[in-house]
Amino acid sequence: MDFRYKWKNGTPPSRDAAVREKHLLDESQFNSEQDHKLAEEAARKHLGIPLITPDEEISTLPHAAPPEKKM
Repeated sequence: MDFRYKWKNGTPPSRDAAVREKHLLDESQFNSEQDHKLAEEAARKHLGIPLITPDEEISTLPHAAPPEKKM
C-alpha cells in the first residue's frame, strides 16, 4: 500500500522509531498546521502505531511539575 505524503527522512520509519518521533512527515508539504496534524494521524494509522493525544505530555500525578516549554 502506497502512502501519498513525503516521509520526513525519505522513507517510512520502523514502528519502533515512529513511536518515539513526534513528526513523521516532511512539514514543508503542508499549507496549514491542521493539514499537517491530520496527515500525521493518517501516517500513524498507516504504520499501525498509537496516535498522539493532546494530553500526552501532561503528568497524571496531581503534584507533578508542569511540562517544560520547548523553544
